[in-house]
Parts: sequence; structure tokens; C-alpha cells
Amino acid sequence: MKKTTKTIILTVFAIFIIIVGTSFFGYNTKNHNVLILQFGEVVNTKSETGIYFKLPIIQKAKSIYVGEQLYDVPASEVITSDKKSMIANCYVTWQITDPKKYYQTLSSESVAQGRIDVAVYNAMKNVISSISQDTVISGKDGSLGDTILKKISMEKYGIAITANEIKVLDLPDSNKKAVYDRMISERNAIAAEYTANGNKNAQNIRSVTDAEVRTLVSEAQVIAANAKAEGDSEYFKILADAYSSSPERKEFYNFIIGLDAMKESLSNGGTITIDKDSPIYDILINKSPTPVTVTEPEPISN
Repeated sequence: MKKTTKTIILTVFAIFIIIVGTSFFGYNTKNHNVLILQFGEVVNTKSETGIYFKLPIIQKAKSIYVGEQLYDVPASEVITSDKKSMIANCYVTWQITDPKKYYQTLSSESVAQGRIDVAVYNAMKNVISSISQDTVISGKDGSLGDTILKKISMEKYGIAITANEIKVLDLPDSNKKAVYDRMISERNAIAAEYTANGNKNAQNIRSVTDAEVRTLVSEAQVIAANAKAEGDSEYFKILADAYSSSPERKEFYNFIIGLDAMKESLSNGGTITIDKDSPIYDILINKSPTPVTVTEPEPISN
């Protein structure tokens, strides 16, 4: 009986020692900081991963997540520089950079999100109020999220906003159709102006091109006519040189020229008159394979 009682006492004492011993230590995990609180005041901060020491009973440990977090900011109405209403919705990523300041000013995540709502809305309102509605809708504000991010300050709460992205930036249902119709009309007018200018430029280009083509064709025709004239002149010169070397060749050349002239006249439906004493008459009557109408010359009256 005494042995059993002793065993129980030793077991209880060992458990007490373990409990008291472990109350002196804690363990910090990755992406967490531990605040050592003494009577509600922060007396130390542990950022390293691993075991840390604290005084039992009088000191308490509070673990705070310091990794990046995502928060979806509720949609809100903002006014553009031309006094038009728009509905804006965005999300941010945020991170606790100073756990002690965060605990002292906010103490909880829900309170922190409330402060983020206010800071993001104020920054968004200030930025969009300097931009016209048309500029916002047409997408000329491509860096709007970054511009808003630069206006957000949460340092006094020990928080940093690391990113800001616009999810929705739309018109209120009450005036969405009217704005879209006006923008479509403006874009159609711009398109019509571009088309008219394009047609005018095209017509100018065509006119200049046609004039250049006519000039080139005219110059080419002159060059061709000159070349043909030079060729014909050279041709006849060669023939004349060839057939003028003797009286017989010269006579034969004149005879050939006469035949060519007669051929040209007959091919155009003309009528020729040939003297019966002409050598051509004898050739045509006795040796020509094609019948030819020959008109005898009328007698010349004295």
C-alpha cells in the first residue's frame, strides 16, 4: 500500500515538473512572430523559428502570422473628375511588417481589415476623382491599380499593402446604357473622320499616280516613235546603200519600192492606174497569180 502511494506521488510530482518546465518554453513556427506579453505589455518579440524562453504565469505568448495575406475589398461607389459615378471593386495583398505596432494599434485581423477598407477606399477615391469617366472606361488608365497602391499608407499600423488589383470598375446600372451609347456615337464619328481622310488621301495618291503613269506612257511613246523612225531611216539607208552600188540594183530597188507602195494601196481598197508599157503591167498581167483590176489611162487630148 505504501509502495503504491509513493508511486502515485512520484508520478504527480513528475507531471508537475513537466508542466512547470514546459511553461518556461514555447515554439515559434515559420511565417509567425511571437510577442511576449507581461501584464498586457509587449516586452519581447521572437521572429526566429524554433524554441523560445518565457517566464511562466507572469508572461504570455501571442503568435502573429506575418506572411502575405489576400483581402477582397468590398465594392464601393466613386466619383470621376467629370462628376460621374462608378462602381469600383478591388483586392489587395497585405503583410504585417511590425508585429508589435500591429498588436498595439489593431490587435486583431478583423480590425486590420476594417482599416484596410478605409485606406484603400480613400486612395481609390483620390485617384479616380482626378480621371474622367471616358478615360477610365477606355482603358487609358492601365496602371490604375499601381497608382492607387502608391496612395495607400498603413505604416502606422505595422502593415504593408504589397499589391492592389482592380477587379471591377463599372458604371452604375442607372446610367450605363446612356454612357455606352454616347461612347459608341463618338467612336463612330471618329471612325467616319478616319475613313473620310483615308478616302481623300487615297484619291490624291491615285491622281498623282495616274498623272505619273500618263507622263511615263507619253514619254515611252515618244521614245518608241523616235526609235521606230530611226530604225526605218536606218533600214531605208541600208537598202539604198545596198541597191545604189550599180545602175541595175538601183533600178531594181526603185522597182521594189513601187511594188510595196502598190501593195499598200491595194490592201487598203484603193485603185491604181498602170501604163501598159510599164514593166509592172507585164508582170501583173502575165505572171501574177492573183487577178488585179487594171484601168488603162485615158488618152491625152492635144
